Order: sequence, then C-alpha cells, then structure tokens
Amino acid sequence: MITPGEQEPEAAPLVRPYVITNGRGLPDNDQFNLITLVTASEKRPPSHFDPEKRRLLDLCGGGYLSVAEIAGHLGLPIGIVKVLLSDLSADGYLVTRAPAPPAQLVDVSVLQEVLDGLQARFG
Repeated sequence: MITPGEQEPEAAPLVRPYVITNGRGLPDNDQFNLITLVTASEKRPPSHFDPEKRRLLDLCGGGYLSVAEIAGHLGLPIGIVKVLLSDLSADGYLVTRAPAPPAQLVDVSVLQEVLDGLQARFG
C-alpha cells in the first residue's frame, strides 16, 4: 500500500501479445526463422500504422537485421515479431533475404603452403 506523500512506482505499459497481432497466430507459410535478414523497403507506410509495426519499420530502416535481433530490440516474443513481419512483408513494406551461407572449409594443405611461404619470407 502506498502511504501519503509516496508516489506510485511507474508501471511498464502492458499490452497483451494477442492484442498486438489482433488475435492471429503465425501463418501456415511462415517464411521467417531466427536468422532471416530483414530490412525496410522504399514503400512509405501509412500514418495509421500500429505503434509496434511503426517501431519495427523504423528499426529495420537502418539496414538488415535478423529476426532474433528485431525481437530483442523491440522486447517482444519471437512469435509476435514473426506475425508482424509477415504482415509487413505481405504488404510490401519489408525486404527479406536468406542469411549468408556458412563459409566452406579450405583444404588444410593450402593453408599449410601459405604458412610455409610466410615463414620462408619473414622468418
């Protein structure tokens, strides 16, 4: 209980996830995984966008981010972020691309030749 003269602690705004997504779950054709890279397209969003969608587009306007990074920056669960990404992508506000493939392993003999050459040249 708060005593006279004491201020109430600031409460974090609480918005239930199903409110953010209007009660929708992930679509059947979910194209986003944790490492899918996303950036904002050139298409200008309307002024009546939900605050979460606007924040997401502002965040992605600086370049490619992974879905996991977006969720971390927004402080939202991955599932909610995927629903928002799906909506924005379907409407043309986002561009996605697959993450860079892992580097192929180089033959150890080539690395040994490079090392031997450097040692011969520089001691």
